[in-house]
Amino acid sequence: MATRRWCRCAAANRSVGGWSEARLRCRSAKRGAGVWGNPQGLARAPQFPAAAGPHLPPHCPPSAQPGFAAIDWSKPWFAQFAVRGQRWQRAALTSYAALLAEMNADAAQTRQLTGRGQRLAFIAQDDLPPGSAYEAHIASTGCVPTRHNLHDFFNASMWFAFPRIKAALNARQSAAIDLLGVGPTRGGVRDALTLFDENALLFACADPALSAALRGFHWRTLLLERRDAWGVSCEVRCFGHALLEKLIAPFKACTGHAWIVQVPPAYFGWDAALRDAWLDEAVSAALLSTEALTSRAFAPLPVLGIPGWWPENEEPAFYDDKSVFRAGRRADARIGASKAGQAVAASAVSRVEANEGEESPDSTGQGDG
Repeated sequence: MATRRWCRCAAANRSVGGWSEARLRCRSAKRGAGVWGNPQGLARAPQFPAAAGPHLPPHCPPSAQPGFAAIDWSKPWFAQFAVRGQRWQRAALTSYAALLAEMNADAAQTRQLTGRGQRLAFIAQDDLPPGSAYEAHIASTGCVPTRHNLHDFFNASMWFAFPRIKAALNARQSAAIDLLGVGPTRGGVRDALTLFDENALLFACADPALSAALRGFHWRTLLLERRDAWGVSCEVRCFGHALLEKLIAPFKACTGHAWIVQVPPAYFGWDAALRDAWLDEAVSAALLSTEALTSRAFAPLPVLGIPGWWPENEEPAFYDDKSVFRAGRRADARIGASKAGQAVAASAVSRVEANEGEESPDSTGQGDG
């Protein structure tokens, strides 16, 4: 899909003094949030030019406001970003404008960058100019068109949880669009990037035997016999925002696409913030350096089977369901983390320790890889 076309809650883009209204609003969102000319960060909601008129609806129709109140921050897949998320949740339940203001306050404070070095900001979906490619717009302006719904709420959250990974995905997507344009299909590389963005799990692992079990669909080894290794030799971070949206109402067959990250044994002695920073750097480097990205760079992992993530999986019989924990047909055991991802691991360790301080083509099924 070349563009994002959903709920239209306000007027179409207009020209104001030679500038497109969308561009004015992108600049205004950054200025109002402290990206330009407001060093205190967000002291106010974004201010728009008088000639342009208000463009942020206080709320969209009820169908565009699904389930913000339903987010259960005690769930392990949400807990990783609960502090920011709860604050955003309160804003989202207040209004669309309040949510964007809260997001832009955080963007101003953290000074995140998108794929081509533009300062991150969030704008209303209607401010994406007609005919513009979503990823290309983010790369060229820094402004992320954002709807008032759970899908985009979780997408924005990942810009703060793993900013380098998001920027790397945006850089690769926009580069592919520059090269090939936007057609009826994305092509293999963009499909893989989109699958990562929408449905990825980061499987951090210091034990090659566990990675091999995941690649080989050896569920009882990975999830039962080696259950004591979870949190000691392997762990998972949810990344895909479509996956997080599905986990509002979790179901047994809900499956993520695991990107296997080889980590050093010392990783599991670090605090959560340091582990996330290491993953962010290592995975973003792998995404930027791996030319031949395909969907075979992932291994399927049923989310509710992760030890400690769902009460019912305490019973071994939980894993007997062959419709969920099924054998794969993949013969190539090399699936998983790319060699490029492994090559950057050592440099990522040294740098982090020195500091101490569009929809998925298959976002639900396990497939074959």
